Amino acid sequence: MTDHTLTRPGATLAYEADGAGPVVVQAHGLTAGRDADLAILDVRGLASCGHRLVRYDAAGHGASAGSDDPERYRWPVLADDLLALIDAVGADGPVDAVGVSMGTGTILTAAVRHPERFRRLVLALPPTAWDTRPAQAAVYRQMADLIDEKGWDALTEWMTSSPIPLPPVLAERGAPLQTQLRPETAATVLRGAALSDLPDPSAIAALRMPVLLLPWAGDPGHPLSTAERLHELLPDSRLVVAEHAVDADAWPEVVAAFLE
Repeated sequence: MTDHTLTRPGATLAYEADGAGPVVVQAHGLTAGRDADLAILDVRGLASCGHRLVRYDAAGHGASAGSDDPERYRWPVLADDLLALIDAVGADGPVDAVGVSMGTGTILTAAVRHPERFRRLVLALPPTAWDTRPAQAAVYRQMADLIDEKGWDALTEWMTSSPIPLPPVLAERGAPLQTQLRPETAATVLRGAALSDLPDPSAIAALRMPVLLLPWAGDPGHPLSTAERLHELLPDSRLVVAEHAVDADAWPEVVAAFLE
């Protein structure tokens, strides 16, 4: 397995590919990275069971440098990155895609634009959307302002002591919240997230590929209401709700079975 880079407008994406077979691309959540999200959903086993697994750091995260323009980090631009990455790895047909939180937003945005590029979708921890998005966007702007006013270390301290709880999927496992934002563009990335939302429900309802939804009940940052609404909209969707860590521990096997 070798690290590669893909040059994009305003960013250089770092990615890796492992295994052989139909392509599965995985997109991580906001503030995380391709390795940080392993504590939430680890599907690396797909590479040893007939899939070519492509994992990457989104712009402004991990090893992927980005620009200082908030527009660069809106989900439609991240969706363009995802589609370019699919081209770069030489996928010869529709691919499967696995997303977590922001990754779910990226994948849905790309799928609405180009449904023919995707065979099946796995959408874990669907984020705040539509009616619940403004309050979450305000939190992202608050985090960005904190970085601008007091520096990167102030954000990391705030995230460890904040009254905003950890996602239950991490809290129940005793896993820390790993921040893989790049400090030099962290505030800009957060402002781009605040400008983002899922596509219009009517556009999502037009998707016809099979979709697996993996929400966790009781997670305010990833409300069950989003996943339930997506389940209503998507005609070929399956909803698997986790209520405890043991439920989420089964996610890799559920995903592998869905993608067989």
